[in-house]
Amino acid sequence: MTKVLRATAVRRAWTEALYLLAGTPVALVGLYYAVFSGAFGVVMSVTRLGSAATAAVLRGACRFGELHRRLAAVLLDERVPAPGRPQSRAGLRAWVRDAHGAAGYRAFLHLLVRFPLAVLGVAVVLVTWVYGFLLLTYPIQLPLHLNEITSRDPEGRVRHGLVVGGFYFDTWQRSLLVALAGAVLLAVAPRAVRLAVRLDLAVLRSLLGPRPDDARIRDLERSRSYAVENAAATLRRIERNLHDGAQVRLVSLTMTLAALQETLPDGTPEPTRELVAAARTGAREAIAELRELVRGIHPPVLDQGLDAALASVAARSPVPAELETDLPVRPSAAIESIAYFCTAELLANAGRHAAARRVTVSAVQPGDGTLRLTVTDDGRGGARTRPGGGLAGLAERVRTVDGELSVLSPPGGPTTVTVTLPLTTS
Repeated sequence: MTKVLRATAVRRAWTEALYLLAGTPVALVGLYYAVFSGAFGVVMSVTRLGSAATAAVLRGACRFGELHRRLAAVLLDERVPAPGRPQSRAGLRAWVRDAHGAAGYRAFLHLLVRFPLAVLGVAVVLVTWVYGFLLLTYPIQLPLHLNEITSRDPEGRVRHGLVVGGFYFDTWQRSLLVALAGAVLLAVAPRAVRLAVRLDLAVLRSLLGPRPDDARIRDLERSRSYAVENAAATLRRIERNLHDGAQVRLVSLTMTLAALQETLPDGTPEPTRELVAAARTGAREAIAELRELVRGIHPPVLDQGLDAALASVAARSPVPAELETDLPVRPSAAIESIAYFCTAELLANAGRHAAARRVTVSAVQPGDGTLRLTVTDDGRGGARTRPGGGLAGLAERVRTVDGELSVLSPPGGPTTVTVTLPLTTS
């Protein structure tokens, strides 16, 4: 057991030294990256591409962080979890906004402090292991004239050997003192190297590891995703209950009243006939209102897919609408519902406010895990996202699933509203 423990300690000491040495080139490259990319980000910050440029810089710093965590895992078996990140959101702006989170800046700071730590680690390895070995073998090197140092003493005599503070270690007796110093350095080398490694790992965990509130953020995101999907499922259930329950009974009642109206005897008083006719008309109106209510809760056509639902809403558009869809992957029910109602609202706005004569609707999946819905009209333009307005309400609805709504509407038109949604809420 003692031999096993000793072998484990020796292997650990060598891997820690190797970790400090192997991490130095990575730290040097990371420092160069931080300096030059940071300068690039500062220069680009005065342009419209500044946010995207700094986002790319920060994401590159995160990749270096992944490399440092992997190095610690492979050589030291130290597993440092990656910092928690918010759920991936849709669109370029969301990509840029997510990159500017705390994890990106902490990774960039790690690039700056990692190189001084690497220099310290290499210095510890050199002083303890390398110099310790050289000093320990000094009695062998001296007679073989290896690493020989030649100098003159104050009396002008030529001396061969190590000299420290005017004291010459050029005899075999004095060389044993040098070997003793080397033995001491080798004895303290594992502890000194371990302290340097612990300092490095402490900084690694602090800057590249998860924060205490990351787990809670992930739990809140999962809870929100569950709430959104559960709400969509509840609306579908209400729609089906109304469609299969109340609506069927109203239709049956309408048919019964129609049969009653047709079979009334000839001598039936006129007020009675009018009452039955009014009841039949009221039942018809109730059916129409119920169908409109059901369509507002969860359109049944969504069960056939988003492309069919968008075709349906485009066909009912108050402005002639041209539809283009490319949806190879079906989004989740909540996303389909949001996309449907956004399209319906935007088409209604085109006819009600923009005085448009034609509208183009495009729903595509660009291949980055998002659904991009674009509605363009040839109206008078000037649309803005105002607090309390319809576009602001749509933007709030889109943000519940980490989506994004952008409006481009110069005076005189055309108006283009782009809604970017994730394919799923999880």
